[in-house]
Amino acid sequence: MRQTIDGAAFRRMMISAAASIEIHKQQINELNVFPVPDGDTGTNMSMTLNNAVADLKKADNPTLTKAADITASALLRGARGNSGVILSLLFRGMAKGLKGAESCTGTRFAQAMQEGVDAAYKAVMKPAEGTILTVSRLAAGAAVDAAKENDYAEFVLEQSISAGKTALAQTVNQNPVLQKAGVIDAGGMGWITVLEAMLSALRGEDIVAPESGTEAPKEKADFSDFATEDIKFGYCTEFIVSRDTDGDPEALREFLNGMGDSLVLVDDDEIIKVHVHTNNPGVVIEKALTYGALITVKIENMRLQHTEKVLSEAEMEQQVAPAEKKYGMVAVCAGAGIAAVFQDLGVDGVIEGGQTMNPSTQDILVQINKTPSEIVYVFPNNKNIIMAAEQAVPLTEKQVIVIPSKTIPQGISAILAFDPDAETEDNTQAMTEAMQAVDTMQITYAARDSEYDGYKIRQGDYLALFGSALFGTGKDINTLLKGLAEKVRGEEKEFITIFYGADIDEKKARKALSIFEKACPDAEISLINGGQPVYYYLISAE
Repeated sequence: MRQTIDGAAFRRMMISAAASIEIHKQQINELNVFPVPDGDTGTNMSMTLNNAVADLKKADNPTLTKAADITASALLRGARGNSGVILSLLFRGMAKGLKGAESCTGTRFAQAMQEGVDAAYKAVMKPAEGTILTVSRLAAGAAVDAAKENDYAEFVLEQSISAGKTALAQTVNQNPVLQKAGVIDAGGMGWITVLEAMLSALRGEDIVAPESGTEAPKEKADFSDFATEDIKFGYCTEFIVSRDTDGDPEALREFLNGMGDSLVLVDDDEIIKVHVHTNNPGVVIEKALTYGALITVKIENMRLQHTEKVLSEAEMEQQVAPAEKKYGMVAVCAGAGIAAVFQDLGVDGVIEGGQTMNPSTQDILVQINKTPSEIVYVFPNNKNIIMAAEQAVPLTEKQVIVIPSKTIPQGISAILAFDPDAETEDNTQAMTEAMQAVDTMQITYAARDSEYDGYKIRQGDYLALFGSALFGTGKDINTLLKGLAEKVRGEEKEFITIFYGADIDEKKARKALSIFEKACPDAEISLINGGQPVYYYLISAE
């Protein structure tokens, strides 16, 4: 049985945790109560953990303190969704508890787990029972008790997992929403999956993630993924040489193949054009001159370019725009039409994100820092992005205020209440009140079969939401639209805006408009091509 955990072991434990979450993420996702397509718990936890793994793999023989600090920092900036943020908080507190340690026994590790729980509870304004918080709290408590009996780290983690599993099974009875759906908490299951993987690695049974088909393509190359010294041939050498002799280009090709890699050689009757990566550009050029006169030549130091590229990208992400005005705004949304609305309202920066693509804390932080203002208001416009936005607040020198908008209509209504001449506190209050006064309706599709609150939902059916509640489900989208329109008429709303999504053409959108015009003849109704994914319609009424 393993008594202690050192830096190498902790790194392996975290890599195994990320691999296990990746393997089980769909199983965790399917515990989400609503079957709507969104940034599900398993997906967000996986993306958050993988951010830490990328940094841990670059660390050379870290101490326990260093490995824990790397993990905490990477998770904080890479946190996505509420589950990812809470996960980052658990490990941030754990890193604090392991500060200064080369290694630790079960007692120190149990105390660190408890510090993680304390950090998570402190950050969540209204902790709810029957969630990952409950499971982590009881698991940590069991670890502390176990350490009094046996100081071996492996034993402590075993007992922690046993208590955590018992707590996870009880979540179905602690949370009314989970009880209605008859499922355990997804975040709690994710945490148990993490602990079990850490124990497995501690025992020498590392978990390996699938090698293919598990990661989304990168939006751009990450040049920090490999070190400068990993560049085998340092000089990118390109030239065009005239064919003044009867030298055989194939002989030149053979010579160059022995001098480097990434060789491209093109020849015709008059010239030979070459691209090659080599450590000896002078020798390459000298050989080329035996074929004729050089027409063009370019030699670039790729090691230097790589270093400059990594530094410039890091500097860009950390760069803070000077304050040119008092107030600035950042909004999260998806869809070109909706983004245009926010920009027309004066938003300085739009972060692409929402359902199925929750931006990380780092994504939000970068946009905050780019905003040329002293104070930055952030509008998450999704309940699963609010905590990630809040985590960015202490990471910047700017004053950041997160307006906790849960939907696009709430964000728009809040911005409309903004007064550039008002005091900060007055603006915050006005925008928060305006946000709460708007009703949001959404129509999407069921991502899986489910039964909830008396509805039998089948995969592919349309789902209508009114606020956060399920309004109806079925195979006819116009029937759901009529139901929503009737509800709005009953509440005598004056202004209605319909954003139609990427999967709705203008003809269908105008049908939706006519449904609301017929039901609400006294309301002012606007139709906008939002272009949003996932949701066929986003509708606001106030």
